[in-house]
Amino acid sequence: MIKHIMFDLDDTLLDFQKAERIAVSKTLRDLGIDPTEQVLERYHVLNQAQWKRLELGELTLEQVKTTRYQLLFQELGMDLSPVDATAKYEHYLGMGHYFLEGAPEILETLKEKYHLYLVSNGTPAVQHSRLESAGIEHYFDGIYISQEIGHKKPDASFFAYCFAQHPDMKKQETVIVGDSLTSDILGGKNAGIRTIWYHPKGDGQEVLSHSDVQPDVTVDQLSLLPALLEKM
Repeated sequence: MIKHIMFDLDDTLLDFQKAERIAVSKTLRDLGIDPTEQVLERYHVLNQAQWKRLELGELTLEQVKTTRYQLLFQELGMDLSPVDATAKYEHYLGMGHYFLEGAPEILETLKEKYHLYLVSNGTPAVQHSRLESAGIEHYFDGIYISQEIGHKKPDASFFAYCFAQHPDMKKQETVIVGDSLTSDILGGKNAGIRTIWYHPKGDGQEVLSHSDVQPDVTVDQLSLLPALLEKM
């Protein structure tokens, strides 16, 4: 029986893709760069690549934040400061929030029966600002952000830290819900807990057919979680 649910934040509860696009666009405009579709897509690709390197232990979080802009500016042939760009971006990213469909409703529903926890690899200042804006902090019995605890998903040590804060929390009664196979689902596997992959796109089976990381369950709507959890 599941009693504890770990939720990822970005692209699981909050729409990070939308927030990122708006924040990057504003940042580039401030720097005199036209945020065309091509430029925004290139930033997205470079950004994803750096986060994968973080998961593999090749970069620190601070290196991720500046390297993506450094590479973008190099490709654009512009001599701009990636540090300044990062500061602008985080300022804009922390402003406001954008819920994914059904996110606030599912937290309200699940809180009545389960203990909820937030687990994120995001930047602390940005995540706390967005959580405060969204008004959802009170749903969680614990909020764990990698840079604050010294470990990151998918490392088992990240989850070991979380469990250490809650002595009554048992692995066999815990599940993680997240959108990332390489961070959330692999992290859950490494921690020895059950996993629910949230993938609202219609290509879930195709993605899984090319992945070494396999979730216990896949769900394409947050509203389906209550019935699913009852069966786990």
